[in-house]
Amino acid sequence: MIKQAFSAVAIVVIFISILAGSVIGQRRGKICGDPTLPCRGSEGFSAWELKFAIPENAVIYESEPFYAVILKSVKIKEGDDCAKAISEEERLATQQLFERNKVFAMNCFEAGSISYSNVANDVGFMAIFGGKTQTQAKAILAKIKETGKFPGAMIRRMHALVNGT
Repeated sequence: MIKQAFSAVAIVVIFISILAGSVIGQRRGKICGDPTLPCRGSEGFSAWELKFAIPENAVIYESEPFYAVILKSVKIKEGDDCAKAISEEERLATQQLFERNKVFAMNCFEAGSISYSNVANDVGFMAIFGGKTQTQAKAILAKIKETGKFPGAMIRRMHALVNGT
């Protein structure tokens, strides 16, 4: 009797381990940090969003981890027009300075749009893709500091997220 109970528990533990392993091992979408290259699987993204590959029928998905250099952040207070926190004109002008690294922004969170981890909910920001490693991000930060345009720039590790539910 004890052997049968032990076997049943062992089977349940193995099943849960396999299930957990499949969830934990789930692939994450590849970040497309160079805006001059095509990004397969990222159709439907807005110009100001950092693109990443998403499977065709995915509803909730996240990107692989990456480093961003936050160029500007704006606290959004209740009643503010969050859409005006970072203008698209400002983002495009900044993109011209860094042709091969995507400059992206987030002003307002809306269901179905891209959001980013490691950022407060009440903050709009403009950032540049810094790379997949901290060393790459530090090199981008050094170039940014050379311009003198973003004195408070800082590195942040993040994921891009989509929740279309």
